[in-house]
Amino acid sequence: QVQLVESGGGLVQAGGSLRLSCAASGRTVSNYAMGWFRQAPGKEREFVAAISWSGGSTYYADSVKGRFTISRDIAKNTVYLQMNSLKPEDTAVYYCAARATPGYGVRTHDYNYWGQGTQVTVSS
Repeated sequence: QVQLVESGGGLVQAGGSLRLSCAASGRTVSNYAMGWFRQAPGKEREFVAAISWSGGSTYYADSVKGRFTISRDIAKNTVYLQMNSLKPEDTAVYYCAARATPGYGVRTHDYNYWGQGTQVTVSS
């Protein structure tokens, strides 16, 4: 089993930055692909970013490309999401997910484990 715990969310003004962290425990996720998703009130959970097991390959939703960066520290069993130039439309609960394969996916059902989420609120 893998447990994922997100942190780093909060309230920020438009144009600001936040860095989310996702700490994995229970077993190593060094050979797992990892992803970030978000869900705004009344909307479906949507893909944000993903990273392969090695960190050598990343993929982003068009809405965050150029503003967000996903990375991972294998030694710390942790994945990060650096969010810059935040916009009010980025407001959502952000979820970390782990996929028990080396390659990443962009759909929620591609992932086997989920964190509880962390709230990000961007004020205008």
